[in-house]
Amino acid sequence: MKGRTDTPQDRGCLVGIIFFILGLGTLLPWNFFMTASLYFQSRLNSTEFSNGSSVQKEYYFNNWMTFLSQLPLLVFTLLNSFLYHRISEAIRVAGSLVFILLLFIFTAVLVKVDMEQDLFFSVTMATIWFINSFGAVLQGSLFGLVGLLPQNYSAVFMSGQGLAGTFAAIAMLLSLASDVDSETAGLGYFITPCVGTLVTLLSYLLLPRLEFAQHYLNRSSKYEEGTTDKLLNDGTRVENRKLNGHANGSVANVEVEPSGEAEAKVEIDPSSTKQASDPAEKASVLEVFKKIWVMAFCVTFVFTVTLSVFPAVTADVKTSFPGKWERYFISVCCFLVFNIHDWLGRTVTTWVQWPSKESRLFPLLVVLRAVFVPLLMFCNVQQRSNLPVLFSHDALFTTIMAFFSVSSGYFVCLSMSYAPQLVAPKDAETAGALMTFFLALGLSIGGALSFALRRLV
Repeated sequence: MKGRTDTPQDRGCLVGIIFFILGLGTLLPWNFFMTASLYFQSRLNSTEFSNGSSVQKEYYFNNWMTFLSQLPLLVFTLLNSFLYHRISEAIRVAGSLVFILLLFIFTAVLVKVDMEQDLFFSVTMATIWFINSFGAVLQGSLFGLVGLLPQNYSAVFMSGQGLAGTFAAIAMLLSLASDVDSETAGLGYFITPCVGTLVTLLSYLLLPRLEFAQHYLNRSSKYEEGTTDKLLNDGTRVENRKLNGHANGSVANVEVEPSGEAEAKVEIDPSSTKQASDPAEKASVLEVFKKIWVMAFCVTFVFTVTLSVFPAVTADVKTSFPGKWERYFISVCCFLVFNIHDWLGRTVTTWVQWPSKESRLFPLLVVLRAVFVPLLMFCNVQQRSNLPVLFSHDALFTTIMAFFSVSSGYFVCLSMSYAPQLVAPKDAETAGALMTFFLALGLSIGGALSFALRRLV
């Protein structure tokens, strides 16, 4: 009997490895897509000849890419938060991965296809829209899934997401150091996330076969089944007590009552039955939000601060040591430093969870992160017209970036892993889906603020 109740072990940390891969797979494709900017610029900003004169059309690729990535991310994350229970989790996760894989195969094929710039731009923007739409559903579903497991698995999942950005930064450095043409680099970029997405899909399909994962992922359904059994048993006991003169009622008094009247008493006095039935029903989205609103605010605020200056402001910082180092400065001191320390911040939460989820210090520290906004704006950002430069040395900028990114990864990971713990196990998936929406909301608000903050520098 004891063997049935003991929690199975995660043998070889296989479930943890799978959730790390799942976290990596949610952001790896998009990060590689972003690092192919040189390839896109070469195809979109080339000179065309019309009526004997050369014409170079500006597509503002980065601006449109940002807009058409954040908008579907926000919209489809919101839809997933409310409609996730209408579509099974397996279809949402596996289906999204399959469509993302097909879209990246299609993008890789386009590398070798000659196409007019306007048509190529339109097709690429549509691809960006659909990749982020499916990515929003995938991310929201996986956050809900990992919320059913112990907290350290949420940290592992977030750590995998953080490492995706590090891979992208390394890919950027390799592209700068290599002498290959942009077309070859673009083909390599898009084949790599195809492989990564395929590995992610296979890892997800393996997950339900593991005993440790089955124990937690099926817990909510078992909980509801147990509650239903309790409901039926309690109802039977209530009926028996009524028929046997419960609460000092004599047997004679029960016998003289008509049978229909006795049955009516059972039906109009179902207090114990009602109390047993309430836990069997999943809480509404609003009820779940009331329990996790502090964590929702925290994850929104963290990403608002982060995206308001990174990379819109930080990518325009210039080195104080011009020369060959200038070519690699932003790739190393901005993108690589950010992604490595963001990953470290997420990974640390596997061992350290401070402050606690009940502590008022937690949201206070999240708000205090706003100090990084003026600190980074006072770095050597060029071109500038309003603010003075207070931190011109590369070491100062790198140090600020390190603390900025570590705190971002740490507080995001804690917020996302704390939220499912604030609700009942049966509502963990709802909490995860809601938190993903507020994560996307923070990204969108931060991206919108970045335009204004860049103008202030």
